[in-house]
Amino acid sequence: MTMKTHRPLAAASALGACIACLGLGAVSAQAQSSVTLYGRAVAGVDYQNNIANDQGQGRGHLLRHAGNQWGTSMLGVKGTEDLGGGLTALFVLEGGFDLPAAKPNGADLLLNRRSYVGLQDYWGKLVLGKNLSISNDVWFIDPTGQQFIGTATLVRGRNWQGNDNGIEYTTPTWGGFSATVQTGLGEQTDGFTKLRKDGISLSYVAPSFEVRAIYDVARDKNGKYSDLFSTSKELTLGGTASISDDLKMFVGYQRLSAPDAPLNAPSKANHYWVGANYKLTPWLTLIGSMFRVTQNRDAGSANLYMLGANYALSKRTLLYASVGKVFNSANANFSVEATNNNPAMGGKQSGTYFGISHTF
Repeated sequence: MTMKTHRPLAAASALGACIACLGLGAVSAQAQSSVTLYGRAVAGVDYQNNIANDQGQGRGHLLRHAGNQWGTSMLGVKGTEDLGGGLTALFVLEGGFDLPAAKPNGADLLLNRRSYVGLQDYWGKLVLGKNLSISNDVWFIDPTGQQFIGTATLVRGRNWQGNDNGIEYTTPTWGGFSATVQTGLGEQTDGFTKLRKDGISLSYVAPSFEVRAIYDVARDKNGKYSDLFSTSKELTLGGTASISDDLKMFVGYQRLSAPDAPLNAPSKANHYWVGANYKLTPWLTLIGSMFRVTQNRDAGSANLYMLGANYALSKRTLLYASVGKVFNSANANFSVEATNNNPAMGGKQSGTYFGISHTF
């Protein structure tokens, strides 16, 4: 009788244990994959003076919204799945947009920054699809964090390019050293080099400093390097040094070359910068930087000076303000921001923008 009573109890207990195991297995399986929604919303006000008209004359002024000047607004979804044995599948879908204008950046594409899928293991990471061009790695050595007044300004946005139809491999980090190799397939039937992009980025990161070397090439529809600030060869060298917990120094150099450029346009440029971030308080960071570019073929030179401040209201929300001024030589007309709002040849130009950034 006792045994008959206990057997159903034992069976129920065993069944409960099996159900619990299955439940734990289901939870474990669910925990092996994840999907995350993330993004950033940025908006403010921007002002520029001494803007020339289409004939290269005039002293126009522009007051407008600031949607991407401090950093682009973006919305993305990313996910990973543990495939076992250390192998992980991953994907990223990300689009940048101008928040005040409520429209995508550049081309009318939802995923205009990143859309790729890949695998990652102890041997590194391989991804296939659209990504930012490897030249964007200049972000790590830009004292402004690639603001509109920053490393992109005096190269007319050359290091902001995207990389469509891409294949990219990143090594593991070995003692602080890592490397990324990237190519963007031109997808032309009459040659593998037409519209092709290639690049490599090398970095060594230590607790108090880092050094980077980036080399990339972007070819035109004929497979040529025909425009210094669009389809050209670009070498970037630079690094950072943390002098203390509050002070971080930046230095960089870029060499641009377009050997197939027309004779009435520059074919070489040298771009230099130095800057610093200083944490005045735990919430307030001050930014200061200087940039200089020189061009061949009497295309002139320019000096750019920038001051900025970021004030953190929380870990995710901050106020920003930046001001800059550019001084052009007689044959140059670089804008104070990385836009086409250029002054007249040899003109000076001032600009400022301020606003709010929230990340999630």
